[in-house]
Amino acid sequence: MTLAVANLSRPGLGPLSFTLEAGECRLLRGASGAGKSLLLRALADLDPNEGEVRLDGEAREALAAPLWRRRVAYLPAETGWWAEIVGEHLADRAGAGELLAALGLPEACLDWPVSRLSSGERQRLGLIRVLLLAPRVYLLDEPTAALDAPAAAAVEALVAARLAAGAVALWVTHDDAQAARLGGRQLFMRDGRLEEPGP
Repeated sequence: MTLAVANLSRPGLGPLSFTLEAGECRLLRGASGAGKSLLLRALADLDPNEGEVRLDGEAREALAAPLWRRRVAYLPAETGWWAEIVGEHLADRAGAGELLAALGLPEACLDWPVSRLSSGERQRLGLIRVLLLAPRVYLLDEPTAALDAPAAAAVEALVAARLAAGAVALWVTHDDAQAARLGGRQLFMRDGRLEEPGP
């Protein structure tokens, strides 16, 4: 599985070109405002952009936008909620039990009002929403920023399992310790451009 990006651009971003291969977790780093979230949103085709994005050779524009976003799924730093009850946001409520347990959440939380959730609970439930889609590409914008160390480790383990099954991830982090744990190549952004460090 390959995600190939060529000359991707939008105002404030690019042009950018890079490739992600099956099982790869590429870390996306840079100062706030460098363009990291803009890049993830462009890859998910959430904002107008130009350039070529292909998944296993298939062009993004060949797929309907909802289908593309199920295959190339974006987890924003702050997940959006549109219904009052948590469980109404899950594509597969019945399949959520194992993921809830892995992330230290009670199954009863599916019946909670969203307004009851802490920022950490929102972040973990947002990840569960993405995991239930079983995408081939994970675009993760600081998915553990609001989490304590055990919860962050649980998130890392769940994503690692998906990578081991052939998915790829582009993971934004400002945490040096997390970057060291996750390993893999790092891409640095500055002023909307990518800079890949040397060895």
